[in-house]
Amino acid sequence: MLVVAMLASGCATFPDDGARDWRERAEGQGELGGPPALASPEPPPPEGSQPDQQPQGGSPSAPQPCVDPDPQVVATCLGPVGAVAVLPAGDEALVGERTTGRVLRVKKGSAPQLVTTVPVDPAAGLTGLVLSPGYAEDRLVYALAGTASDVQVLRLAPGEPPKPVLTGIPRGAGGALAVDPDGSLLVATGAGAGPLAGKVLRIDTLGRPAPGNPDPASPVLSSGLVAPGGLCVDPSTRTVWATDRTPTRDVLHRVVPGALGTPAWTWPDKPGVAGCTVLPGTLAVAERGAGALFVLRPGENGSFTGDPKPVLTGTYGALAAITLAPDGLIWLGTVNKDGGRPGATDDRVIRIQPPSGGAGSAA
Repeated sequence: MLVVAMLASGCATFPDDGARDWRERAEGQGELGGPPALASPEPPPPEGSQPDQQPQGGSPSAPQPCVDPDPQVVATCLGPVGAVAVLPAGDEALVGERTTGRVLRVKKGSAPQLVTTVPVDPAAGLTGLVLSPGYAEDRLVYALAGTASDVQVLRLAPGEPPKPVLTGIPRGAGGALAVDPDGSLLVATGAGAGPLAGKVLRIDTLGRPAPGNPDPASPVLSSGLVAPGGLCVDPSTRTVWATDRTPTRDVLHRVVPGALGTPAWTWPDKPGVAGCTVLPGTLAVAERGAGALFVLRPGENGSFTGDPKPVLTGTYGALAAITLAPDGLIWLGTVNKDGGRPGATDDRVIRIQPPSGGAGSAA
């Protein structure tokens, strides 16, 4: 049985015409101090288990809690973290495990609570999780998940199983989910066969093409992605950013209607760009391969100012999910169990202060 943690009374109701299967017509310190020196990585315990301790006498002791000494770590011993959505209070978040599809509610000092399980194919996984634009009233959450046959946008409602609102997205490498300033859902899809592959889609919360798309009958906002890692929105400028991994380089796109143009930034060394988030005057990109945050400062006319640089390099290992909380702190999720070098408490969710710093090359 599912343990539902998103409790709400008086949830709003919405018209529901069913899922849309679209087809073309005919280094900073955290609030609790910096991270301590950690032991060398060790093989992790099985997912969902807790590490055992062996006394000197050789007989096993009772399982011990999975506790990380870093005061900035919120949750430990998770599966690879595919997405994080911070709840309005700022001290709790919903966390999506990429390969299991479990959605957990986490808070510092409390055991993670299972909210629901999204059906996923582990090879594709859960790659997006966002709060509804009207979360304060409806308590709805949206997820992006790859199944054995396609990629789907699903609605997660308290006390209900996940319900698809958009299906038929071709499977491809990568994927991301965001909410734009108008309250529409943005979906980044990987390259592949089909009219929705390699796109940024823009839909309403019922899966219909959002008003203002280039083609009013199509969910497609922009085209040209290969293996997207993240989508993020600057509410002050209404700019949408997308990270992408191409065969020759990693790139950052400023999303515009129609075809994506020249990247705004490139990484020839291909550090494995993943999620991104926008802070006042700063854009932070999680790097999976480099195990760092890359911090840029957007300027006028599409340029970047200062000296963009990586921070937190090697502190937590492979980073993928990143989001900004209402209180201004950054939440991160690691994917060390997914081809990285996991430590005894991986994978983890971390909460830090925004980095004060902030290399790649301009396009």
